Amino acid sequence: MNVVDVRGAAAELPDAWKSSLLGRVGPTGVKVLRMDGRPLAAEVHDSAEALWVVDGVLRLVVDGAEVDVRADEMCVVEAGVEHAVRAGSRGTLVIVEQVPHAL
Repeated sequence: MNVVDVRGAAAELPDAWKSSLLGRVGPTGVKVLRMDGRPLAAEVHDSAEALWVVDGVLRLVVDGAEVDVRADEMCVVEAGVEHAVRAGSRGTLVIVEQVPHAL
């Protein structure tokens, strides 16, 4: 068994918006990152991802709609759906997604 301090792991990251892999469950990776208020450009992924806000708020535009995901909430972005981070996103974010075996 491996217990992870998610907030502590995010706080120790040297750069905001640079995720760190916390662990794997089969082909699925669980990553953490620290949000610092900066917006991020739109992106699209080949697989779905779950975005769970541990603390703070994640401000998104998903498929053209604005959505705020708050602490203890999660947003699932389906494969092929464009999404971008809006300014003002701050806190700790956990991302659950498929990851390549090389990680």
